[in-house]
Amino acid sequence: MTARILAVDDSPTIRGLVSSVLRRAGFEVYLAGDGVEGVGSLSDADPALIITDINMPRMDGFGLIEAVRATGEYSSVPILVLTTESSPELKARARNAGATGWIVKPFEDKHFVSVINRVLGR
Repeated sequence: MTARILAVDDSPTIRGLVSSVLRRAGFEVYLAGDGVEGVGSLSDADPALIITDINMPRMDGFGLIEAVRATGEYSSVPILVLTTESSPELKARARNAGATGWIVKPFEDKHFVSVINRVLGR
């Protein structure tokens, strides 16, 4: 079965890049432009994994992580943060909110897919 991934980023360029890389790797991809849209699309996407940026309008990545962790149905879905940020404080804040891992942009396609496969236990 194809794993479904919800990618949340306010940059159309990054959403397109992430979508392209993941589709080529055989994943089914759902996209959202910010945390509010991401939370709203959880039931449609029914993701096996969520990838989120941190800095977004309306609801940032921390808010998204906390909102997903507060749901009953999706509280255990792995969440990877994909961001240009790399400070230990932000990583700790994301971990405390419930993030599973952290990937810094720009990413290398093969490494990105390999991290996702590892998180999904593939």
